[in-house]
Amino acid sequence: MDVIAGRVSGAKPGQQIAVFAHSKVWWAEPRQGRLLTEIRPDSTWESHTHLGTEYAAALVDSRYQPSLTSPTLPRQDGYVMAVAVVPGSSPSRETHRTINFSGYEWTVRAAPSDRGGTNLYDPSNVWTDANGLLHLRITGAPGNWTCAQVILNRSLGYGTYRMIVRDVSNLDPAAVFAMYTLSDIGAASADRNPREWDIEISRWGDPSGKNARYVVQPAYVGQNTVWFTAPPGTLTHQVRWEPGKVTLTTARGNASAQSEPFVAQHVFASTAPVPGDEKFRINLYDFQRGPRLLKEAAEVVIERFEYLP
Repeated sequence: MDVIAGRVSGAKPGQQIAVFAHSKVWWAEPRQGRLLTEIRPDSTWESHTHLGTEYAAALVDSRYQPSLTSPTLPRQDGYVMAVAVVPGSSPSRETHRTINFSGYEWTVRAAPSDRGGTNLYDPSNVWTDANGLLHLRITGAPGNWTCAQVILNRSLGYGTYRMIVRDVSNLDPAAVFAMYTLSDIGAASADRNPREWDIEISRWGDPSGKNARYVVQPAYVGQNTVWFTAPPGTLTHQVRWEPGKVTLTTARGNASAQSEPFVAQHVFASTAPVPGDEKFRINLYDFQRGPRLLKEAAEVVIERFEYLP
């Protein structure tokens, strides 16, 4: 994602901007949340957009509701007053910086994301130390946080994923630490098939809630989310992904091979995703939709990532 902005001439009170990005079809942006952007008193507007080959902005009546995707741009009518189109260009922010961690190459996110709200990502929030440990940080101040994410540079598919993570029990309730697979194409499409399973450490803004969960998408299906409590101390999270089944476990300590008793364990069978173009990601971000907003910076240290076919 990146930022798109412009200026309107001659807008009337109540009119807004609908933003579109072209990638095979025209997508209404930013795809989640509000699809109309307010015009500021100085006639400027600004929004986030996924990257595309060209972009469009339409001056519309506030009652206009764009379709998520369309083969063509809207035509001028009673709700659409004007449409402007510009060709795509290189993003304004650095989008490709890589690091090596646990023997794999990872891309460090620099572009904004709509996961959890509208979050900005700063590559300086990600580094590996002299011992090869991966550090992710949320830095800044309330209302002006920047987050951290790394994305494995290739798809691994079925197999065992193991992540050894130092104590995260004291994260701010609105901070989210997530380890998951995701297909960029699937996540952006209307069919919502992102090839995603998740281990997420967060209270989602509620200090009284449990602080961890296992998820397969779509998460709105009740059986696809299982909550548990992640205790203090180093934990080893493991996912065994195989045809028709995803087995997730969490154990105390940093053993390369898990053994019972587990802190938590669950098997997703009927809703297990099928691999394809997904990539594994590690993300630390600000959840902006909960009852409490992020008040404190955060840091997570990952000792090791392992993958076994």
